[in-house]
Amino acid sequence: MLKFKGKLGIDDFYNVIFKNEPIQIDKAVLETVEDSFNFLKEFSENKVIYGVNTGFGPMAQYKIEDSERIQLQYNLIRSHASGTGQPIAPMYVKAAMLARLNTLSLGHSGVHVSVIKLMAELINRNITPLIYEHGGVGASGDLVQLAHLALVLIGEGEVFYKGERKNTKDVFEIENLKPISVELREGLALMNGTSVMTGIGIVNTLYSRQLLGWITSSSAAINEIVKAYDDHLSYELNQSKRHIGQRQIAESMREHLQDSKLTRKREHHLYSKNEDVSVFKEKVQEYYSLRCVPQILGPVLDTLNSVEDILIEEVNSANDNPIVDVAKKHVYHGGNFHGDYVSLEMDKLKIVVAKLSMLSERQLNYLLNARLNDMLPPFVNLGKLGLNFGMQGVQFTATSTTAENQMLSNPMYVHSIPNNNDNQDIVSMGTNSALITKKVIENAFEVVAIELITIVQAIEYLNVQDGISSKTKKMYDAIRKLVPAFKEDVIMYPYVNLVKDYIINNKT
Repeated sequence: MLKFKGKLGIDDFYNVIFKNEPIQIDKAVLETVEDSFNFLKEFSENKVIYGVNTGFGPMAQYKIEDSERIQLQYNLIRSHASGTGQPIAPMYVKAAMLARLNTLSLGHSGVHVSVIKLMAELINRNITPLIYEHGGVGASGDLVQLAHLALVLIGEGEVFYKGERKNTKDVFEIENLKPISVELREGLALMNGTSVMTGIGIVNTLYSRQLLGWITSSSAAINEIVKAYDDHLSYELNQSKRHIGQRQIAESMREHLQDSKLTRKREHHLYSKNEDVSVFKEKVQEYYSLRCVPQILGPVLDTLNSVEDILIEEVNSANDNPIVDVAKKHVYHGGNFHGDYVSLEMDKLKIVVAKLSMLSERQLNYLLNARLNDMLPPFVNLGKLGLNFGMQGVQFTATSTTAENQMLSNPMYVHSIPNNNDNQDIVSMGTNSALITKKVIENAFEVVAIELITIVQAIEYLNVQDGISSKTKKMYDAIRKLVPAFKEDVIMYPYVNLVKDYIINNKT
C-alpha cells in the first residue's frame, strides 16, 4: 500500500504501475486540496479568473456568467475529447493518471476533493480511461488526451475494465462509483497539464533501464565468448575518464565477467617481445562494438538518469494554469502547462535508445559475419551450410527495426506548429515525443532479443558452457528454456517474441 502524500518517486511509479500496489490518500492531502478549493471559490467571486469566469484560449476575452460556470467546464471537456488513432495502452494511461493525481494534490489547482478521491479509486481498481495517441500538441498541456481522462471522471466516455473496452457509465454502475462534483474549474484543471506525456515518459524510463541492463549483459557475454582482452573494461582505463556512466557500465561488465574462464589478460599474450611474429593471427584489439561499450552505453546511462530526474521534478510540480497560492492568498496566471521540459527529455531518451539498438545490431552482425569474428559459422548456422540458414532470416528484422529507430530518433521538440488561432504560437509536441520514444524502446527490445538468441546459439556452437561466467550462464539458461538449440531451420517469430516478452518483464 502506497501512502500517498502528494510526492512521488520513480519507485512509487514502479510499484503502482508494474506491481499494482494500491494507493491510500493521506488525510493531509485531502485537507490541502479542500483548502485550495475553498480559497479559489471565495477569491474568484469578484475577480476575473481565467477558466473560472472566462472562456478558454483565444476566447478568454469573453466573460462567463455565474449561472454558466459549471456548464463551461462540461463544454470544455466534451469538446476537447477529440483524440484519434490507436488507444494508449492502459499501463501508460495509469501512469498518466498517477502523475495527474499527484500534481492536483499539491493544492495549487483549486479542484474539488472528489477529483482526488475518484482518481485514486480508478487507479486502485485498474479502470483506465480510453485515451487516444493523437491529439495533443503539449503546450496547454495534454489538452486532448487529458480531456478523455476528464470525460471519464464526469461519468462519460469509455474505459478499459477487466481487459474489455466499456462505457464509463456501465462500469461506474458495476463498481458503485459516482462522477466527480464539477464546481469551479474541474475541467480546466484536469486538462491543463503535462501528465500524459510525463506518465508515458516515466514508463519509458523504467523500460529503458531494463533494456540497458540486458544490452550491458549481452555486451559482456560477447566479449567473453570471443575471448576478448579485458583491459578495455579495466578500472584504470575507465577511471581515467570522468564520466560516471562510462565508469558504471565498465564496472557492471567487470562484475558480470569476474568468474569467466574465457576473457584474456593482455599481459599474458601480447606484453612480451613476440620476436618470431610478423603478423598477428588474432586481433590485437576488438572492433568498437565490443571494445567501446562503456563509452557507448555510458552516455545512455547518464542521459537516462538525467531524464528520470527531470520527469520526477515535473510529476511533483504544479503544471496547470492558473496556479492557486493559498499561503499568499493569490492566483497567478502563466504557462506551467507547457511541455518543453518533457518533450526535450523524451527526445534525448529516444536518441540514446536508438544508439543502444544500433550497438546491439552491430554486435549481432559481428556474430553473424564469419569473416569478422573468424570463429563462428556464417549466421551462427549450426546446421548444414547452404541447406540451412541459421540466424540469417532474423537478421533482416533486426536491421530493419534498427533503421526505423534511426529515423524515429529525429527530435520532435523542434517541430512546433502554431495553432489555436495562434494563441498557442509555440508548442512542445511532448506527447508525440513520448509516444515515439515508446516505439523506439519497443523496437530496441526486439533487436536485443534477436541478439540474445544469437549469443546462446554461439555458445552452443563453441561448446563453452563450462567456461562462461555465472551471469552469462544464467542468461544462457533462461533463453535456452525459451529457444531450444536448433540445427534445422525453424519458424523464428514465435521465439523472438517469447524472448522479447521475457526481457521486458525480467531483469538480468
